Amino acid sequence: MTLKRRQLIAALAAGVAAAPARGLLAAERAPLPSPPEDQSPSALARNENFWREVASHYERNDGIVNLEHGYWGRMAGPVQEAYLDATRRVNAGNSVYGRRHYPADVGRSVRRIAQALGAHDDEIVLTRNASEAIQNLIRQYRGLGAGDAVLYADVDYPQFKTTMHWLASSRGVSAVMIELPARATQQAILDRYRQAFDAHPDLRLMLLTHVSNQHGLVIPVAAIAAEARQRGIDVICDSAQSWGLLDYRISELGVDWAGFNLHKWIGSPVGVGALYMRRGTLEKIAPFPGEADPDNTRAATRIHMGTANFAAMLSIPDALDFHDRIGGANKEARLRYLRGLWTGEAENMPHIEVLGGADETSWTGMGAFRLTGKSGTDDVQQLQQRLEQEFGIFTVVRKGLASGHCVRITPQVFTSPREIAALTDAMQRLRA
Repeated sequence: MTLKRRQLIAALAAGVAAAPARGLLAAERAPLPSPPEDQSPSALARNENFWREVASHYERNDGIVNLEHGYWGRMAGPVQEAYLDATRRVNAGNSVYGRRHYPADVGRSVRRIAQALGAHDDEIVLTRNASEAIQNLIRQYRGLGAGDAVLYADVDYPQFKTTMHWLASSRGVSAVMIELPARATQQAILDRYRQAFDAHPDLRLMLLTHVSNQHGLVIPVAAIAAEARQRGIDVICDSAQSWGLLDYRISELGVDWAGFNLHKWIGSPVGVGALYMRRGTLEKIAPFPGEADPDNTRAATRIHMGTANFAAMLSIPDALDFHDRIGGANKEARLRYLRGLWTGEAENMPHIEVLGGADETSWTGMGAFRLTGKSGTDDVQQLQQRLEQEFGIFTVVRKGLASGHCVRITPQVFTSPREIAALTDAMQRLRA
């Protein structure tokens, strides 16, 4: 009986240990897109044959033009297959797999993220989303004292602005908000932050959004962070919308901490994010309550995720593989191109106000607009409803900008120029 029991345990352990390879096999079942080697990203952005090939890897729903892909990104077919395989694997292996083999397997996901971001493995912690990472960074920041101030901007994520206010009130420090223009250049944005730094020499912490979730405005993070460092200001970077929408490495930004979503533009299953903590910064972020890190050596103690979606975490390499196959620079160029198709038309419509970047380096594939002179809550809600009910175009209302509310337009790599044309046609008819 003892021998049979040992044989059974050995067989079970062997099966669980061998199972992770199924995720890779799933990703190999469908041929992946192959960008032409002789085309630059800007030229490839207009190559409709290639982007139709990319779109063929995504399931589509007919009946409505969906231009609201900033919520989360749809998984490509190979990623979805890998995720389903991982779900079966985790379900079958249960706690034997979870306790004996999952830590090593998920470690490969962490290393893959670090490699893609240009970070060290020990600087990356898996989270369920960017909000979890950034909320913890703000709440657990311990570098404030009497007379200090914290800084944020109107373009930041609304819940993070609220949390910055909570931080200020709970620590007895000042909260400073700066307002950015509804249309802004990189230089204008940098100038606003420099003015805030000069006006508030007591600043010790700032929240800096890489790409605004409201209208896709790109903030010159590297230049602002370099200026902040000279003045002793720590920087938390909200990269929830930027990774995959822009092609970059976190090492290029020079920030102390950052939060990412992989389920937006990287294309992982829903419920996957990451926390970046630059080496040498752990002492300024307290461990999560209940976690211990007396030597300040483990970034993982800044998050307590509990039992997460194991299968989603295991699918990270597959999502990054598909993203890399398309090419980060190619994806960025395509999304910029699609945005330009509608903003180029809208700029000539006197009844339309386009928001976000005023120069090419300040905008992304994500954009926003509203009817001229109509920026109130009711105005933009009615606009969103008209687009959906009269023209079959799905969008989302975004609130929080100092200049007023707007409707966000967010295509994806599988969005066609024909769908963008439907939007511009609707915008023309909105004057009625």
